[in-house]
Amino acid sequence: MATYKKRGQKKSLATIPVKEIESESTTAEVFETLDTSASKTEQLVSKYQKFILIAIVLVTISVLSYLGYKTYIYEPKKLEAVGELSQAQYYFELAVNSQNPDSLYLRALNGGEGKFGFLDIIENYEGTPAGMLANYSAGMSYLNLKDYVNAIDYLDKFKSDDVMLSALAKGAIGDAFAQIGQPEDAYDYYVAAFEISDNLFSAPKYLYKAGMLGFNLGKINNALEYFKRIKAEFPNSKESKLVDVQIGRLESLK
Repeated sequence: MATYKKRGQKKSLATIPVKEIESESTTAEVFETLDTSASKTEQLVSKYQKFILIAIVLVTISVLSYLGYKTYIYEPKKLEAVGELSQAQYYFELAVNSQNPDSLYLRALNGGEGKFGFLDIIENYEGTPAGMLANYSAGMSYLNLKDYVNAIDYLDKFKSDDVMLSALAKGAIGDAFAQIGQPEDAYDYYVAAFEISDNLFSAPKYLYKAGMLGFNLGKINNALEYFKRIKAEFPNSKESKLVDVQIGRLESLK
């Protein structure tokens, strides 16, 4: 019997291939799995919703507290510390250029004219850049006052990304240890000082001090290396004019 074909119909319905049926079945299984997973997730969220909300609130409070602290407490405190430091630093600079500096160093440490000294700044502005710099200046003040123990204490607390100041702080600690009769410690800090920075200002100075102290400690090879390095790397330094004699003396001992 002939199959009736409706006018305008382009083709009859074809049988759905088995592969398509399998594909649709697989897809259905995937969606069913996703629905199940989503349902389980919703159940977990519902179960622990209280704890999740508490965690979100705590994180939000922490972030807002940090931003509030930084904006309304830390930043103003940092600026205030800079203002206090400027007066103490002024006394320090006067002392450096004075013929009778002790009273000025003491004023830089303890304050004057209603302003904090370095010690007050360290105590009241801990954690600020000015507070950290005050450790350096306090240590250098004590070094110049020949209070070597306090000099070591404050300079050792100083930490900075400024390699020049860091090198000078290490070298000053070395000077303080040398003055209190601890040459091994002094030598170690001189080495640390020139290892931090190879700048023309501090490196040849501490290389020379490490070389001289190293010679006295029996570190002949190290001392010779330091003197030769001054000659090779810092020929225009004042230390370079002093090392020829030391090099000759040490080479004669080898």
